[in-house]
Amino acid sequence: MYMKLDILAIAVHPDDIELGCAGTLMAQIALGKKVGILDLTRGELGTRGTPEGRLQEAADAARIMGVAVRENAGMADGFFQNDEAHQRQLISFIRTYQPDIVLSNAIEDRHPDHGRAAQLIYDSCFYSGLRRIETEDAKGTPQAEWRPRQLFHFIQDRYITPDFVVDITPYWERKKEAMLAFKSQFYIPSYDSDEPQSYISSPEFLEFIKARAEEMGHAIGVKYGEGFTSGRRLGVRDLSAFI
Repeated sequence: MYMKLDILAIAVHPDDIELGCAGTLMAQIALGKKVGILDLTRGELGTRGTPEGRLQEAADAARIMGVAVRENAGMADGFFQNDEAHQRQLISFIRTYQPDIVLSNAIEDRHPDHGRAAQLIYDSCFYSGLRRIETEDAKGTPQAEWRPRQLFHFIQDRYITPDFVVDITPYWERKKEAMLAFKSQFYIPSYDSDEPQSYISSPEFLEFIKARAEEMGHAIGVKYGEGFTSGRRLGVRDLSAFI
């Protein structure tokens, strides 16, 4: 299905988007932008939950955020590669939605999937603009080349100095709600399961996410923020953009 998007957030695991840039997505939606999400895998290697359950959790989170579309590429969690086959698959998604801006995983992080996904997304965004790379949509129709104007990486577990920070203060409570839609992954006392605890299922992890948002917000004089890095120099036409 063709749907021109202003912003496409692409991340390797369901819940990466919620943790890294949900507030930014909701802020952009409030400004009238059309926003979508592409999860590369179903997170099937996760300690808790099931692939099917995480798909439902992702759909629940998408409704909370109000995104126009959320898809899953079905790549293999942990074992996807930045190779031609995966690039072509991702290029087809990029050409389908023709985003002006792509948000993606951190350029390097505690989880090796995050940095590898960031490089896959970076390369695919570039190659998507080459007309001699031929791809087809889901109906077999040839696709035109498309290269996003900007690619930004959100910051995840490891601290990376951001190139810019987005004020998400008005959307913090909904960001928490979207995160907690992943009942199997994060600390929810009512979640009844005998599954083992994981790095992200403790209450301390949620406290860390809040502290990181406060840290980013403090840097720009607001309550909560989300930080991003850019692989290229950023410029503005109007200095009021910095206000």
